[in-house]
Amino acid sequence: MKWFGKGRREGARPALARAGGAGMLGDWPRSYEAQVRDAYLANPVAQRAVKLVAEGVGGAPLTASEPALLALVTARSGGQLLIETVAAHLLLHGNAYVQILTDAAGGVAELYALRPERVSVEPDANGWPVAYRYRVGEHGARLAAEDAAGRPALVHIKAFHPVDDHYGLGCLGAAAGAVAIHNAAARWNKALLDNAARPSGALVYDPGDGSALAADQFERLKAEMEAGFAGAANAGRPMLLEGGLKWQAMSLTPADMDFVGLKAAAAREIALAFGVPPMLLGLPGDTAYANYREANRALWRLAILPLAEKILGGLCQGLAGWFDGAAVGVDLDRVTALSEDRERLWAQVSAADFLTTEEKRAAVGLA
Repeated sequence: MKWFGKGRREGARPALARAGGAGMLGDWPRSYEAQVRDAYLANPVAQRAVKLVAEGVGGAPLTASEPALLALVTARSGGQLLIETVAAHLLLHGNAYVQILTDAAGGVAELYALRPERVSVEPDANGWPVAYRYRVGEHGARLAAEDAAGRPALVHIKAFHPVDDHYGLGCLGAAAGAVAIHNAAARWNKALLDNAARPSGALVYDPGDGSALAADQFERLKAEMEAGFAGAANAGRPMLLEGGLKWQAMSLTPADMDFVGLKAAAAREIALAFGVPPMLLGLPGDTAYANYREANRALWRLAILPLAEKILGGLCQGLAGWFDGAAVGVDLDRVTALSEDRERLWAQVSAADFLTTEEKRAAVGLA
């Protein structure tokens, strides 16, 4: 494993290990696929938060040390935009695996991002990765960590995990509880609409002699209620009651109505888990930012740029064997959201009379 640390003896490496079971922290799903279905596929807040960050990283203007390297990183492979796909994998799963595919001459032909839930690390006796297992249903493949020349054949980019040496930690686990609450609140609202958008009442049978409805009478009455009076289409429809029956309306208490605030709080927690300012998701009541421009600038500074640096740095380290001095970064001068910061920097540098022209050019990042 030369690319893990050149010039370092194998025996000097500490042993690595995987984390144990995560355990149950709530009544929401703990598996990755179930969390993806609940969050990204079924929750609008989580999906929009992931798309804001991933599409921001994928659409960021880039600069590279070589045109061929820039074309390789920005090219589509199998229909996927590499940087955006890797960013989404890191946010959701915490791990991104990029396979380096070479041509007959040994050069890099393309980069392809593998689905992280299909990949598992194959460690050696000390726990260091020597290969990766990729499985789709009954089909599996073993991908070596290095090629014959000692260059990486697969780049593993992972988020920080405090208790696991092999796998990174995504944002889905932290957002799972808030997603479950938000989805439950949405189902609650749907149920209210299905029941005339108001709390259910009660049919009281009181003939005065203490008798009760027979079983067949109860079932018939229940079926008639569901068929003739439940649902939004039957809202406000008058009810005809037989002798001994009376309608007693019920209302929600303020404590019962608190689910509205609970849903809003859950939406804010989802946005927090993915590092997106709630204002950009249209959540009401957020006053942490003066305007959308400030919130958008915070999104770039605190979420998009750090994630882009992690991804591009990992790819450059993996491709260093083919591109000497490989370097790819975000061209901050072309990021529209950061134009005000750039203007402020230029004004400060221009007003610094004690700097020479060469020092001013260096201060603003010009050669």
